[in-house]
Amino acid sequence: MEKSILVESIRYSAVCQGCGAEAEWCGVQALVGEALRWDVESTCPACGFALAVCGGDLPEELRGRLLSEHGRAKLRVAPPTRNAAIMRVLRAELGIGLDGVRAVLEQVLTGQYSGTLPEMELLARKLRASGIEAAASRTVD
Repeated sequence: MEKSILVESIRYSAVCQGCGAEAEWCGVQALVGEALRWDVESTCPACGFALAVCGGDLPEELRGRLLSEHGRAKLRVAPPTRNAAIMRVLRAELGIGLDGVRAVLEQVLTGQYSGTLPEMELLARKLRASGIEAAASRTVD
């Protein structure tokens, strides 16, 4: 199991849960070992209310911000590929059925499957653990 930690972060404004004022939040998507996590923290400048929430799910609108600010990463596999093994990993990690995994497999094989860098690196680690040469890398648009 790979032990390195990979993170991407964003700053955004949201309402303080203590007083309702606008506060700056910092959100971090982290790949820790073989798990993705979403951590957020904020301290309100108006009332001093501080909050940290660790290990939650990344909200879709903030995932969009991560992708916009950091760019997309692509998952690549080296030929020759073992499609059945790749499909097993994708089904297990993405929680998709056979029809869905075929479409994702095609995107992976053509170098078009993308997401945040921590998301793609997690899939690459899982594929490497299954004996498939895989890598995640930032795309250049």
